[in-house]
Amino acid sequence: MDDHNMGRAPNYTSACLVMFGVNITWILVAIWAIWGLIAAVFLGLGVNHLIDRSRVWAARRQAASIRRGKSV
Repeated sequence: MDDHNMGRAPNYTSACLVMFGVNITWILVAIWAIWGLIAAVFLGLGVNHLIDRSRVWAARRQAASIRRGKSV
């Protein structure tokens, strides 16, 4: 009897993305209620810019890793 059989870990990527969306929504609504729509829009644009920049940073790191001869 093999009671110590290790199964595969569940993939929580979808749950993480959904919870990120829920959290960013209530944060933006709270900021909208406290400081107004302009502040919420600027925060949303800032988060969007950071997400776009993170793609550029990741591509740059991957290119540097390939130049060094390491697979990513």
